[in-house]
Amino acid sequence: MPVGVGLVGAGNISTQYLTNLTSYPEVEVVAIDDLVLDRARDQAAAFGVATWGGAEVVFDNPAVEVVVNITPPEVHLDVSLQAIRAGKHVWSEKPLGLDRVAARALLDEAASRNLAVCCAPDTVLGPGMQAALRAVHDGSIGRPVAGLAIMQSPGPDLWHPDPEFLFQDGGGPVLDIGPYYFTSLVLGLGPVTSVSAAGGRARDVRTIMAGPRAGTDFDVTVPTTANVLLRHASGASSVCLYSFDSGQARAGVLEFQGTTGTIVAPDPNCFDGTVRTHVGGEVTGEVEVAAAGNGRGIGVVDLVRSLADGATPRAGGELAYHVLDVMLAVQESIASGRPVEVTSSVPDVAPLPEGWSPLAPR
Repeated sequence: MPVGVGLVGAGNISTQYLTNLTSYPEVEVVAIDDLVLDRARDQAAAFGVATWGGAEVVFDNPAVEVVVNITPPEVHLDVSLQAIRAGKHVWSEKPLGLDRVAARALLDEAASRNLAVCCAPDTVLGPGMQAALRAVHDGSIGRPVAGLAIMQSPGPDLWHPDPEFLFQDGGGPVLDIGPYYFTSLVLGLGPVTSVSAAGGRARDVRTIMAGPRAGTDFDVTVPTTANVLLRHASGASSVCLYSFDSGQARAGVLEFQGTTGTIVAPDPNCFDGTVRTHVGGEVTGEVEVAAAGNGRGIGVVDLVRSLADGATPRAGGELAYHVLDVMLAVQESIASGRPVEVTSSVPDVAPLPEGWSPLAPR
């Protein structure tokens, strides 16, 4: 201890990761790589990281044991595979990849090398969602039978200065925002066995509305609205709505219904929030959960601790692969108009113990 971490990608999201990873005592950021060397240099200077540069500063660095892959979605698999072949464990931003076959091959090669691949979102490991999942699993609402997830917005082209990637392969609300909700539903209700979905896109061309490129048109190639029905192996079902076409902005709706009550979970894209229990139409319990130092990067801490314990990380590759399988099935069901079977599965993932903290070294 601490375990050496190397970041690949020094874009916008790297600030959140670096803020947290440089504060967690069990990990140490030792190198930052980016194709734009100035970005790597600037982030290294801002967070006191000694080594920065091109890919060699991470992949050829013996001090790096875990690679944090926060590159664009279309190169997630390539970067993760390069890390595995360099003998490093991997934490990848979501989604795990864009192709089932290549994602499966990555996990199989990692296993053959006795290396771990884990994947965002680690918001599901935050104290807010973990409190909701413990409430679901402890029987406080009886047997879980249904889930509800809603995320609607007019679209990130209204505020993002470079939004094209969010509307093309690897993007859209299903692959960009869906991982937060799908992962939470799988952790609460179990693996998905089939998907039925309908939707499409409201516009084939959008316009950047903010930043220096405002007024620039770009093509939309993926569904921007998806209405989804999931069937879980447990017998439960979930209804989901994801949209970048809505005139109404509404996000963070995630509920678990049981035979005797309902748990209203916090926004799955956040680490904190309120957990409410409803029984008989009344609020029977309400707990406000603080983030307490949790943020993007706690999945890396869980990875490091799990490796030390010889345990399976909670945000492991099999969970990420199953969620990818579900999301691709949503797109395929929209395109075909037919249900799509989901053949992957995932082992049970126990919630974190109450009071788990990345700030307290063991």
